[in-house]
Amino acid sequence: MTPDSPSAPLTPQMRSVIDRMARAGHPPLYTLTPQQAKAAYEAGAGVLEVPKAPLARVEDFSLPARDGAALPARLYAPSREVLPVLLYFHGGGFTIGSIASHDVLCRELSRLAGCAVVSLDYRLAPEHRFPTATQDAWDALAWLAAQAPALGVDASRLAVGGDSAGGTLAAMCAVLARDAGLPLALQLLFYPGCAAHQDTPSHQRFAQGLVLEEPLITWFFNQYIRTPADRDDWRFAPLNAPDVDGVAPAWFGLAECDPLVDEGVMYADKLRAAGVAVDLEIYRGVTHEFIKMGRALPEARQAHADAARALQTAFSR
Repeated sequence: MTPDSPSAPLTPQMRSVIDRMARAGHPPLYTLTPQQAKAAYEAGAGVLEVPKAPLARVEDFSLPARDGAALPARLYAPSREVLPVLLYFHGGGFTIGSIASHDVLCRELSRLAGCAVVSLDYRLAPEHRFPTATQDAWDALAWLAAQAPALGVDASRLAVGGDSAGGTLAAMCAVLARDAGLPLALQLLFYPGCAAHQDTPSHQRFAQGLVLEEPLITWFFNQYIRTPADRDDWRFAPLNAPDVDGVAPAWFGLAECDPLVDEGVMYADKLRAAGVAVDLEIYRGVTHEFIKMGRALPEARQAHADAARALQTAFSR
């Protein structure tokens, strides 16, 4: 499939981004070593971002994982008041991405929502395979709930969020929080990975030419998964969670031209069927990763505003 085919109804701005990426001629990430891919992603991560918002607080710190590792984290806040807080997990197929690659996005969410954001550098594959990222994510949430006063944030108004693989981690944390009796105001999910296998119609329809390609998805999961059985673990595939009754309300921001769009809709439906309040937005004519393209795409800026509004509403309940 090519980006100009009827199967990919891209906006003119999105098509322009795809064309520019093709002209740049960078090798696909899946042709690189994991270390090369990490570096290449970092080098390009900010190219299409909105301007970097100044904030009253931007502070780096670390928090402990269960095995004693110190996990880097960054706190963003638009003021020095005690604010509600979003714990954010970056995307990148559990293999690439970082606090730095998602710095502008976290600043925007903090600025627009008027809340604190804590961004976590969970450990990445292939050095750290499943379930390390899931354990780091949960350890960070449990730590933040307990240590919020020391950070100057409000543990009684706590949310989780993330994009892509980070959305998977946020959805997983929402289930574990329910099990632990830890109340969350919201799970904020930008195009989360939710399924054990990449076999939905959208995976076939958008397999090539639209930022997140099938070979890249396969490459990511080959770095992350230890054995095929890991795919069926609900912490990898939230659609496999046996019970989602009583999890936090969810806001979904999905991209229409994304291999992951169908499984995002399916997970939203699973939550709704369990009586969970769900708000779902599908941004038309854009691809995976669009929320990091705010300089080029009005849909990205709209998604930032919509997500911020969802956070404000959830924190005011």
